[in-house]
Amino acid sequence: MKTAASQHFQHDPLLSGICTKIELEDLTPQPDALYTNLISSVLSQQLSAKAADTILGRFLKLFPNDYPAPELLRNMDDTHLRTAGVSRQKAGYLRNIAVRFDEEDLVHADWSKWDDEEILAHLTRIKGVGNWTAEMILMFTLARPDVFPTSDMGIQSAIASHWDLPEKGKPRIAALLEIAESWRPYRSLACRYLWRAKDTGLLK
Repeated sequence: MKTAASQHFQHDPLLSGICTKIELEDLTPQPDALYTNLISSVLSQQLSAKAADTILGRFLKLFPNDYPAPELLRNMDDTHLRTAGVSRQKAGYLRNIAVRFDEEDLVHADWSKWDDEEILAHLTRIKGVGNWTAEMILMFTLARPDVFPTSDMGIQSAIASHWDLPEKGKPRIAALLEIAESWRPYRSLACRYLWRAKDTGLLK
C-alpha cells in the first residue's frame, strides 16, 4: 500500500518530498485490542507520556492478569480507582466504556463488518470518548487507511506550513478537508507521514 500511496502523493506539494525521506512501518489490524487500547487512550488523555505509563501500570494491577475486564471495571468504585491515580472524571469515563462493551458484548466484536463512520458514531456515543480518540483507534488499532483527524493540531500545523488556512471554526475544517481530499484513499498514511515529518524536523 505504501508504494501505491507514495505514487499517489508524488504530485502533492506537501507530501511528495516527505515520502522519499521517511520510512513508516506497516500497521496490522488488531481488533481484539480495541477495548484495551480505548481504555488506555482515555486514561492517558491530558497526561505526559511518563505519567500516563505510570498510571496505566497501576490501573492494570487492580485487575487479575492485568486485564480490566468490562464486567469487573464497570463495578469498580472511584475509591479503588483513585489508588491507581485515576481521576474521578476519568473513572467515570472508563466505567462508561466498560458498561458499553459489557452490555453489547463488544470486546470480541467483528469490527471488519462496520465501516469507519459506524465505528466513529458508536464509540463517540460513549461519554468520555471524543472524535479524535475514536479516529486514533480507527487509524492505529484497526489500521483503517482513509482516516483524517481534522482536529489534530499537528496535522493542522503541518498543512498550514504549505497552505493558508482560515483562523478557526468551520471554514478552517472545510479548508483542511478540501486539501486532504486529493489524498484519498490514503489519508491515514498521509497523516502518519506528516506526524513523522513534524517529529523529525522535516516540517516546522
